[in-house]
Amino acid sequence: MNDLTPKERIFRSLKKQTVDRAPVICPGGMMNSAIVEVMNKTGHTLPEGHHDSKIMAALANDVHLNTGFENFGIPFCMTVEAEVLGSEINYGTLSCEPKIQREVFSSVTDVVYKESGAMEKNARVNAIIEATYALSKRYPDVPVFGSVTGPLSTSASLVDPIPFLKELRKNRDGAHRVIDYVSDQIIEYAKLMIENGASVITIADPTATGEILGPTMFGEYAVKYLNKIIDAIHETNTPVVVHICGKMNAVKKFVPQIKSDAISTDSSISLKKLKEEYSQLTTMGNLSTYLLEFGEAEKISILTEKLKNDGIDIISPACGLSTSTPLRNINAMTNRVKES
Repeated sequence: MNDLTPKERIFRSLKKQTVDRAPVICPGGMMNSAIVEVMNKTGHTLPEGHHDSKIMAALANDVHLNTGFENFGIPFCMTVEAEVLGSEINYGTLSCEPKIQREVFSSVTDVVYKESGAMEKNARVNAIIEATYALSKRYPDVPVFGSVTGPLSTSASLVDPIPFLKELRKNRDGAHRVIDYVSDQIIEYAKLMIENGASVITIADPTATGEILGPTMFGEYAVKYLNKIIDAIHETNTPVVVHICGKMNAVKKFVPQIKSDAISTDSSISLKKLKEEYSQLTTMGNLSTYLLEFGEAEKISILTEKLKNDGIDIISPACGLSTSTPLRNINAMTNRVKES
């Protein structure tokens, strides 16, 4: 077992097979690990890397080599799907990630539906799949995590989120129509990455939390459309990780209904207790990103060891890393995982 490649280790972990130790990864997208210190060190920078496939691939490799994360994670933001579907994007700076500048629609009733194929016609999507292909061919033993934004979060980046969240209750038919359409676009995007070498797809859907939706709408919308996307990706024999933000007390009973191969959570969640309650789950996470940014390396190492001892299947940051996170703190985490 000691000679497992990073790709073998992550695949075996996702299949609940025996491994030498837990993988330690950071999947990209919302959980972007392109920190300023790495970019300044290597000269491969954002925002240029959001559009240039060569810079994107080089930066993903820089992160892998410098942080110790055992994967490549692209893209480096959560705005790709919304951009393709018409929203205005601010691409940020070296130290500030892209964000939605303006949603293209004010209501679900205003949405204009694009035909299939919109993803592959987009220049930024093409840069992402070219980078995916280059990384998968150049480094076949390292898994490429293709990260997509979940269906609720993408919908709330397409439609002004305040009326959108109201319309989940007041215009259920219209809301379902939009989220179903968005899910089809996400599936198309994920399949493009898979066809070009992505090993794992990660879905982060921060709008789909129990705190925002409550249990009824979490079941009606989040579980339904996450599973639609997961089922389509599973048809390609590709594993899927889902990250659930926030507190889970109100929606915990729904978690086993999500068909992903692993569940990632925020640091406020005890993954040990979640595993004890739902033994069928493969757990991923969940070292505090606040601690990674502001804490001491020694404490990071101690809490990483606790995750190992708790039997967490895949160890990763609990959410998106701040771009100012010190590299030494990330190394304290990844090095501790790799110690026997």
